[in-house]
Amino acid sequence: MAQGFAAVLAGEVRARRAVLRLTQHDLAQLAGVSERFVRFVEQGKPSVQLDSLVAVLETLGLELKVAARTSQAARAAGQPAENSPEQ
Repeated sequence: MAQGFAAVLAGEVRARRAVLRLTQHDLAQLAGVSERFVRFVEQGKPSVQLDSLVAVLETLGLELKVAARTSQAARAAGQPAENSPEQ
């Protein structure tokens, strides 16, 4: 995980857990992961196990989505964007 993404993910997980009034222990029990794993996610650890992360997100009613690059990112990668006038 990129460091920026890990930080955003950490904030979202902490915020959602707070809204649901769950402790890290509660969330770990409900998601079937260790409390240590929940701590790692909330601290923005850049490398976590995907299946465990998905279990935590599902427990919190969150989902992980993958989307196509923005046109700016596509240009930076040397690829024309879908709706770019360069096509």
